[in-house]
Amino acid sequence: MAARRLSKNQPASFAFTAENEAWATTQIAKYPAGRQASAVISLLWRAQEQEGWLSKPAIDAIAAMLDMPEIRVLEVATFYTMFNLEPVGEFFIQLCGTTPCWLRGADDLKAVCRDKIGDQSTVTKDGKFSWLEVECLGSCANAPMVQIGKDYYEDLTTESFTKLLDDLAAGKDVKPGPQSDRVSSEPAGGLTSLTEGAE
Repeated sequence: MAARRLSKNQPASFAFTAENEAWATTQIAKYPAGRQASAVISLLWRAQEQEGWLSKPAIDAIAAMLDMPEIRVLEVATFYTMFNLEPVGEFFIQLCGTTPCWLRGADDLKAVCRDKIGDQSTVTKDGKFSWLEVECLGSCANAPMVQIGKDYYEDLTTESFTKLLDDLAAGKDVKPGPQSDRVSSEPAGGLTSLTEGAE
């Protein structure tokens, strides 16, 4: 894996909203005195939910809240790939490119991303989309798949993925989960084994 670094373009400052500040105070209070650093991942995650990514000012603000050296908070933020260290689009697409998804067409989905969005880690001019190839997201039975925000979209084809992106761009509601006729991860095409007594 390549080294993870902060974006060169940083905002001047960061502050939690009043609601998030109150939430952070509640989280910190869950830990005994001297152990506030245990809330670091929770606070980083909330900062990312608020801004879409983690900036250096956000990392510094969280370090101050937790009475931690800034480098320690930076170490956490750069270690975990769930933290975005540069701006992402409103719809941040994490595209699984590991073996099961690759065998079932992830390269075709990457081509759709390049065509409709651009290169990886590029945010579209309207701020709506960005994408990144990631390691296994754990939905191998429904490959190929992407994660957009907190939702999984599985059993994708070039056509269904293109439609999904078009619908998101148009502000339409989209259905997470399998984009095929499957309900979850049951065998495509129906049962092929252990069928005795299934009726």
